[in-house]
Order: sequence, then structure tokens, then C-alpha cells
Amino acid sequence: RYATMRSYSMTNKFLRRYTDLTALIYLLEEQKLTLLDPISWDDSNDSHYLLVYKNQKRLKTLLVICFTQVKETYHHWRVFASGTSGVCVKFKRAQLLNEVEKCAGVKTRKVKYLTIKKNRKPPIDLLPFIKRHAFKDEVEYRVIYESSESDLSKKDISIPLSCIAKITLSPWMHKSLSNDVKKVLKGIKGCEHIEIVRSTLIGNDEWKAIGGFIRGN
Repeated sequence: RYATMRSYSMTNKFLRRYTDLTALIYLLEEQKLTLLDPISWDDSNDSHYLLVYKNQKRLKTLLVICFTQVKETYHHWRVFASGTSGVCVKFKRAQLLNEVEKCAGVKTRKVKYLTIKKNRKPPIDLLPFIKRHAFKDEVEYRVIYESSESDLSKKDISIPLSCIAKITLSPWMHKSLSNDVKKVLKGIKGCEHIEIVRSTLIGNDEWKAIGGFIRGN
């Protein structure tokens, strides 16, 4: 079953990470992906399963980073990168996973969405990758790091900047500011050629122009 899940997830060429400018700058300057403790997550059902897994496995550390496998949606922006400082980092899936899976203690898998009725006695190893069915539109892919020896609050995994296909700035960022932000990001060593755009999800001139051509009866 796990092999089937992995082969399905690889049909999408990209993984997207919604975060903020502070985390993005750290990622670009340090060339590191940061996994954090899920204890503060909004969805306590989700963090509870991770805690159960951690206790059952007698781990000292369990850290996570989450991606989505789908193109940008309003939901992803609003929930995971709301406000003017939100960003979306589009990663080349195969290259990124190849890098993170080199790190000992890392596991990667797409999240499986289940109803309460169908979620009876799930395997312990699947607990970090299960969410309630109501969250299915997130189409999440998850990377976890576990250790029974080290007690860590975060884990940085080195990745080359070539893993990044594109960076999208928040649709709520004012147009007059976006060019300056792009210059700052491109000024970071190695980022000169990364494509950086501002999302037009909630304000697209081409979409609006189409409406201008419509004539009433």
C-alpha cells in the first residue's frame, strides 16, 4: 500500500510550501529547510496523532514540515500564509525529496485523509500521515524527522537553491512594494535567477478584462 501511495504522489512534479518572508529569507540565506515541533499546530487532532506516534516509538524528537501537492488556492494562502508577508515556495519535487531523504531519520509520504468511521486501528507507522477527511483539499505531503537519541526543537536539512522552481509573494502585498521585495530576495547570494512573482489570485487584470467585454442582451 505504501508503495502505491508514493508512486501516486510522484505524478506531481512540484511541492509547494506556504510560509512567510522571515522563514523564506532564512531558507535562501542558509540554504536549509527547517522542520519544527507540531505541538503548536491549530489542528489538535493532527498534533495528537503525532504525539501518540512519538510516545509509542519512544522518540525524543519528532519534527515536521508540510507541503501541498496542488497549485495555489485561496484556502492555502488564507490559512497558511495570510497577510502581506505570506509567500509560497514552489519546489522541484524529485530533487527536493532526493535531498531530504539523504538525512538519517527522515520519512516522507503524502497525507491520507480518512473519516472517523474508516479510521479504526490505523498502523502506528501511518499516524504521522493521517488527517481527518474534512482537510482533504489541502492535498498535503509531509516530511518528518525522528530521533530516539537527540532532543531537538528544530532540524535544518541542507538543500541546494536549485530545488526551488519559483517563489510567489502574497496576493495581499501591495504592488508598489513587491518590486522592492523581489530586489531584496534576488540580492541574496545564489538567488539571482530564481523566478519571483506576486500572486494575482485575488486581483488579476486579465480576468477583469474578460468581464469588460461582456455585453448584456
